Amino acid sequence: MPGYQITEYCHRMIKEHIKEGDCCVDATAGNGNDTEFLCRLTGADGKVYAFDIQKAAVEHTKKRLEEAGLTERAKVILDGHEHMENYVRETVSAITFNFGYLPGGDHQIATQADTSIQAIEAGLRLLKKGGIMSLCIYSGGDSGFAEKEALLSYLETLDSRTFLVIVSTYYNRQNHPPIPVFVIRIKEERGE
Repeated sequence: MPGYQITEYCHRMIKEHIKEGDCCVDATAGNGNDTEFLCRLTGADGKVYAFDIQKAAVEHTKKRLEEAGLTERAKVILDGHEHMENYVRETVSAITFNFGYLPGGDHQIATQADTSIQAIEAGLRLLKKGGIMSLCIYSGGDSGFAEKEALLSYLETLDSRTFLVIVSTYYNRQNHPPIPVFVIRIKEERGE
């Protein structure tokens, strides 16, 4: 039976959109789980860019990739995800986000709605036709509720002719369960 934790669910959706040699982005590297997953999917000829503002997260991610023998497949960057276009020059097949705080880290350091929306906008500009953006929205914590509302409100404004937005929910879970969201580019912005 497949797993139903939010990351497992998101990974099942993401893998349908990635092939070997693709370029992907882990916009919130954290402990490197999504970075490693994307590196395995894109293969030796692929490229993964991973971003985090916390030095500890960058170090965790690099260590995880080193232990998995995947160091050469990823570029791990100590910078905010809203700056991804400064580093990523090609279109991407998948972008992952996990909003909230670093698991096991300082809960005072968490993603913020304004820079998160800037990062989503940057990611959407990079996302190729048929590409997917996965957003795991955790709404607990000091800023999580406000960020959740801001992100969902923003996503509702996306042009339905260009993007398909799927919002799932763990309907019978208590205590503010995470919300998995997928944005799929269904056409190019111009011409098509």
